[in-house]
Amino acid sequence: MMKHTMKTEFFCALAALAMVGGCGSLEVGHKVQAGRNALQTGQPETAIAYLAQAAALDPAYKTPYRLGQSVLTFLGRAYYETGKDKEARDALEQALTRDSSDSLVHLYLGLALLRSGERERGGHEIQTGLKTLHEDIDDLAADNIWGSYWDPARQIRGDIRRAAALSTDSPELPVLVQRIGKSTDEEPDRVRREESRTLYGRAGDS
Repeated sequence: MMKHTMKTEFFCALAALAMVGGCGSLEVGHKVQAGRNALQTGQPETAIAYLAQAAALDPAYKTPYRLGQSVLTFLGRAYYETGKDKEARDALEQALTRDSSDSLVHLYLGLALLRSGERERGGHEIQTGLKTLHEDIDDLAADNIWGSYWDPARQIRGDIRRAAALSTDSPELPVLVQRIGKSTDEEPDRVRREESRTLYGRAGDS
């Protein structure tokens, strides 16, 4: 009886830990989404409030979809958009250490470096981000089932090619890179909406 009771308590404790972990992830996800919404509607200061809380809870959190980004990437972007370049660099350097394959980390770190006068490294980070992002979108667009939904008019990839051809002294470069970053953030949401319309349309036809 004692062994049975101990085993029951052990599994109950595991279940409780899993529930707490799940609730924590859910809270972080809600805060990151609120921060994303604020960024997408031109409210970076509000975004910082949500994203800083989320990063404190789980600095390793990434959005759970294709072209996902880390909470630190979003936080760095928000700091950059409010002119807080030191804070932006700190957040983005952390994000880069955790995941060097995140193209938007390179783009926004490059922007922050350019604005602080570090043109050589800033240009290198931007070119790295542009190249990685173009490859990522090409891979998604090559999918036989859902590929046609990704950047169908090639607007993002067209902007990437234009940005890649600009010098670091060009005043157009930061504007274009920020547009690419914003479009890339919004693209997974648009794709999910289009996929849902297709799926529901098929279900309605059957």
